[in-house]
Amino acid sequence: MSNVPLGPIVSSAHLADGKIPELSEFEFGLIIASHAFERWTVRAMAAAGYPELSSLDVLVLHTVHHRNRPKKLADICLVLNVEDTHTVNYAIKKLAKAGLVTAGRLGKEKTVEATGKGAQACETYREIRETLLLENMKEVGIDPDQLGRISGLLRLMSGQYDQAARAATAY
Repeated sequence: MSNVPLGPIVSSAHLADGKIPELSEFEFGLIIASHAFERWTVRAMAAAGYPELSSLDVLVLHTVHHRNRPKKLADICLVLNVEDTHTVNYAIKKLAKAGLVTAGRLGKEKTVEATGKGAQACETYREIRETLLLENMKEVGIDPDQLGRISGLLRLMSGQYDQAARAATAY
């Protein structure tokens, strides 16, 4: 048996030496979850027939298709919490080139909406998600109520990180 002390699983022990060491464990969970989620979105959309899309492209497509209404670039960035609008604009151009979205106008503002092909890609992704992800989650006993609580905590924590980022800009 090793003499290594057991403790929280973190990526940076020096960050766990602070006032709330559990935050480092949470951050490590975010790191591995965000990379796993990005990998999932890319591979699920590849299985749906679009292997050239990045994770951001996939998220933009789903956001644009949401509620079947045209979306403005600023609204897409706000919903996805993306600060660099040029990355979302590039994703929109890539999706348009693939025939998944089309540009339009709402008054003076440019908008984007999913095409029939884009809506079908989202539906195929949903079916793959149901089969490969949701069925497995039920099998291992993940509680939907617990997921709801975790989701609320993640939104709360994202606000904390956003506020800290604003403070760090002026630090």
